[in-house]
Amino acid sequence: MTKRGAELLREELQRLKGVERPALSKAIGEARSHGDLSENAEYDAARERQGFVEARIKDIEAKLANAQVIDPKLVDAEGRCVFGATVEVEDEAGEKSTWQIVGEDEADIKEGRIAVSSPIARALIGKESGERVEVQTPGGVKRYEILDVRYE
Repeated sequence: MTKRGAELLREELQRLKGVERPALSKAIGEARSHGDLSENAEYDAARERQGFVEARIKDIEAKLANAQVIDPKLVDAEGRCVFGATVEVEDEAGEKSTWQIVGEDEADIKEGRIAVSSPIARALIGKESGERVEVQTPGGVKRYEILDVRYE
């Protein structure tokens, strides 16, 4: 994952541990004080939410422990598209797009970040400025020309 992606996961982990977890403990304690737990919807909802939060904490901790963090600014790929690269492309209609190739957890097409495992990223990896790529998409084959490859 990129350095930015690792930072975002760390921030989420801090929020879950420092805000969500204590708030859920308080909600569970408050729900317990209302009496019979077998008919207490607040208690059931809080326990269910607690399960989701704990699972997400474990998921994030595992991802961070196993991640290889890459700073795109330090990549020396000699103009080729690699993980972390920001690629400007132009399609057949002349429409330009800019995407950064990132890890699965960081992908957000609205923000211009595509997952390294996506069909577009797989087609771009290893290519250089000036090259053309074809991508099989659900809507058919798309053709792009790579205009620029940056590491930012």
